[in-house]
This record gives sequence, C-alpha cells and structure tokens, in this order.
Amino acid sequence: MMSFKELRKKEVISIKDCRRLGHICDLEIDECKGCICKIVVPGCKSLWSMITDDSVIVIPFQCIKQIGPDLILVDI
Repeated sequence: MMSFKELRKKEVISIKDCRRLGHICDLEIDECKGCICKIVVPGCKSLWSMITDDSVIVIPFQCIKQIGPDLILVDI
C-alpha cells in the first residue's frame, strides 16, 4: 500500500509527448468504493482538454498506465 505522502513525491509524465506534468497535489476519492477516481496536478495551459480551471489538471485514474518508484506515467 502507498500513502498520499509517497504518491505526491512521484513526477507525473505524459506518455503521448513525454511532457512533465508535475507532481500530484490532490486526489479525488470515491468514498463508497474506497478508491481513487482522479489525480490532480498543478496546471499546464497546453493541456486544455483536461483543465478544470487555470490552476489544475484533473487526470482520470483510468489514464494512469504505470506507477513506478519515481514516476507516474499517464496517457492523456
């Protein structure tokens, strides 16, 4: 099991263009199912389709392809 403290130290990378998106700053959790629905990363204006406001990128958990020791690879 991994804590949020450990998860937020990992850098989020897009596998489509190898872009560094940053580090996780928040999570959206489904309380009924007890699982993570989305990860939240500080914003990047070039990823307009995933931006909910000017300051964050919300990435659905299904888009996470791999969580490694230092990186989280996402397909967005």
